[in-house]
Amino acid sequence: MSYEKASKHLIDSGFEDRIITFKELSSTVAQAAQVLGCTQGEIAKTLSFLVGDKTIVIVVEGDAKISNSKYKQTFGVKAKMIAACDVENLTGHAVGGVCPFGLNQGVEVYLDESLKKHNYVYPACGDSHSAVKLMPEEFSKIVKVEDWVDVCSIPE
Repeated sequence: MSYEKASKHLIDSGFEDRIITFKELSSTVAQAAQVLGCTQGEIAKTLSFLVGDKTIVIVVEGDAKISNSKYKQTFGVKAKMIAACDVENLTGHAVGGVCPFGLNQGVEVYLDESLKKHNYVYPACGDSHSAVKLMPEEFSKIVKVEDWVDVCSIPE
């Protein structure tokens, strides 16, 4: 169901030609990069958090890690990722396919600055057998982006 919701969202936004489907599993950044033939940094992973009672997702570069100090400075609370067993219920997508397209009503979308260094990034499209090829600035044409944030550190 997640893929259907995400792909419908992309089709309705005029980005159906950007959807890529494949037989191989791409639940992890490493798997997705191998399947798509790109760097791990070009994979746009979508991380889900609770800020109080509010569900948010942050799309970050595949190599990025959340910096607790930057997160707290930005959102005013300690980073609290949603438990894997609750992700689908709160976001509308299961772990391995979480993306900013076709989310449950009220889920806020943030984009991390780490995405901007890439010409194209590949977020999931609702499941672990799909992705979408996008320029970072195209996200705002498809989803309501609350803001660009700087909440990550990139391992050297």
